[in-house]
Amino acid sequence: MNDFLSFQVHGSAGLGHKARDGVAGSVEEFLTFLESLIGLSPVEMFSAIMPGISSMANLHPVVVHFPIAFLVAFLLMDVMGSLLQKQSWRELATGLLYLGTLSAAIAVAVGMMAEASVEHGENVHLILERHKLLGISILSLSLLLSIWRLLSGGIVNGVSNIVFILLAFFLNILLVLGADLGGLMVYKYGVAVEVVEVTSMDYFHEHTHSH
Repeated sequence: MNDFLSFQVHGSAGLGHKARDGVAGSVEEFLTFLESLIGLSPVEMFSAIMPGISSMANLHPVVVHFPIAFLVAFLLMDVMGSLLQKQSWRELATGLLYLGTLSAAIAVAVGMMAEASVEHGENVHLILERHKLLGISILSLSLLLSIWRLLSGGIVNGVSNIVFILLAFFLNILLVLGADLGGLMVYKYGVAVEVVEVTSMDYFHEHTHSH
């Protein structure tokens, strides 16, 4: 499957027959990949199609992107809608807030399960506890804002809206802090990361294909 996608980087860089051969070769590889799925069990088929997710110790790194995206988009839409007096933008922001709250609840639940499934030392445990506290705080604050929005009929106006938006800003600051600690655990301490030895030949192959 990775070979099929490679024509976007390499095959289209050439001209004439080279470009056509690159696309044709990629299509052939894609068809071969589809043919290889025949006869596989559902689990094996999923592993072949989604090797990244299949190799994860837990799904928290995947799920956590949704509340970040929804809640950041909610803040931007609500602020712009308030400044420009666009009612439809603020209504969209309300929907984004609800989706962000729902996905935050899922992310926290999956994160709680992931906590017990990954090995970590005492130094990482302290970071993990802070990360968990931030996650619960994000969920609590987004739930509060959602209830406030719901009780106000979907839109908050006047001075109350200023307070609401300030809390939404604070919510997004918590998102950044939580994401930072998550990245620290993964990229510095390698939590839930399976280390694969890279040989000099593998590095040379990857480096030459990156240009």
